[in-house]
Amino acid sequence: MWVLSLEPAGGETARRPCSAASTRQRRAALSPLHSSGITTAFSRGFEMASAEASRISEARRDAVFGRWVVFSPARSCRPTDLKSHSPANPSPAGPVGGAYAPAPPKPSCPFCAGRESECAPLIFRVPPDGSLPWRIRVIQNLYPALRRDVEPPPPVLPEGEAPPDEPGERAVPGFGFHDVVIETPRHDVRLWDLDAEGVRDVLLAYAERVRQLGEHPVVKYVQVFKNHGASAGASMAHSHSQMLGTPFVPPSVITRLNCMKEIFDRSGNCSLCETRSKDILISETPNFSAIVPFAASYPFEIWIIPRQHISYFHEIDQDKALDLGSLLKTMLQKLSKQLNDPPFNFMIHSAPFGLSSSCLPYTHWFLQIVPQLSTIGGFELGSGCYINPVFPEDAAKILRELDCSV
Repeated sequence: MWVLSLEPAGGETARRPCSAASTRQRRAALSPLHSSGITTAFSRGFEMASAEASRISEARRDAVFGRWVVFSPARSCRPTDLKSHSPANPSPAGPVGGAYAPAPPKPSCPFCAGRESECAPLIFRVPPDGSLPWRIRVIQNLYPALRRDVEPPPPVLPEGEAPPDEPGERAVPGFGFHDVVIETPRHDVRLWDLDAEGVRDVLLAYAERVRQLGEHPVVKYVQVFKNHGASAGASMAHSHSQMLGTPFVPPSVITRLNCMKEIFDRSGNCSLCETRSKDILISETPNFSAIVPFAASYPFEIWIIPRQHISYFHEIDQDKALDLGSLLKTMLQKLSKQLNDPPFNFMIHSAPFGLSSSCLPYTHWFLQIVPQLSTIGGFELGSGCYINPVFPEDAAKILRELDCSV
C-alpha cells in the first residue's frame, strides 16, 4: 500500500511504500491505548483524513482576479494539520502580567526607539508632537525600488487624447515613491499584539500617506503591503509595512478592474457586493466581512471586505478604521494560532487615482492576507493557475471556530 508522507520531499507531497508488517506494528503500538479512547480518536482522525483526501478535486474561477484555482485535498494532510514549518517569529515575547516582556536589545535594528537617526528621512509621525514619544513613524525607504529623486515621466495626456503608439519593449526612468510604516517603537511587538486602537492608527497612517501620494500628478497607484517573516519578503524583523507609489497602473490592477467590469456588465452587480455563502464567512462586523474567498489561490487566504461599496481605501474614516483594526487583529491572531505563526503577506487592493466615475460602481477595495504555507511551482508559474490543498469552506470553518480569547 502507499501512504502520504506529511514531510514533503523536494517541495512535493511525497508518497512512500508501507508494508503490511509496518502497518501491523503501528497498530500494535497503539493497542495499549485502546482503553483510554485514544485509539478510537486516532482511527476517527485517520478516517477523516482519508475521507478528505478522497474528495474529488474541483476547479473554481475567481470573480475578482479572473484566476482559475484547482482544489486538490489529496495533495495535503487534513486542513487542521496544515502548519508553518518555519514560523516567522519562533520565540516572540510572551505576555507577563498582561504586558509583553521586553525583548533583548537589538543593536542592529534602526526601527527601534532611540535609533531614529539611522533611518531614512521622516515623512510624518504619530503623534505629530515631537515632544511626545512616537507610536508610528512613516519614513522613506533607505533602499527604494523606485526613486523620488529621478526625472518623472511626462504626465498623462488629457482624457480622450490617445497616447503615442509604442508597442513592444520600453524603458523609462524608475521614478516613484517607496515608503516604510514603522508600526511600533518596540522590537518585540507584532501588529496583532497592538490593541484595536493601535491597529486603527496604523491603518489611518496608511490612508494619510496614500492621500499625500495621490496629490502628486504623476502617481497613478499606491500599493500598500506588509511582509511578515523572511520567507515572505521581510528584510527587517521589526514590525513594519511598506507602500509604493507608481507612475503607472500595475498589470494585476488592470486585470482586476477588467474582470470586475466583466461581471458588472453581465450581472449589474459588483463582484464584492454580491451575497456570499455563509460557508466561507469567518467573521463579520458592522462595516466589514472576513471571508476565505470562494476561489482562494492559497490555503487559509483571507479577504477583509467593506460591506458598503467603497472604491478607495484612503477614504476610510476613524470609526471604520477602528472596526477594521479590530477585525484585522483578530484574523492575524487566528492565523498565528492555527498555523504556527506563519510568514504572510497582506495587500490592500484599492482603485487607481483618477479613475473615471463610470468605473466606480464595480471597483471595491479590500484587504487580502496570504499565509505562506506552500511553494509556487512550475504549474503555477507556467499556467497562472494555482493548486490549493484546502477547500475554502473547510478553512473558513476552522478559522471561524478557533477561539483566540485564551
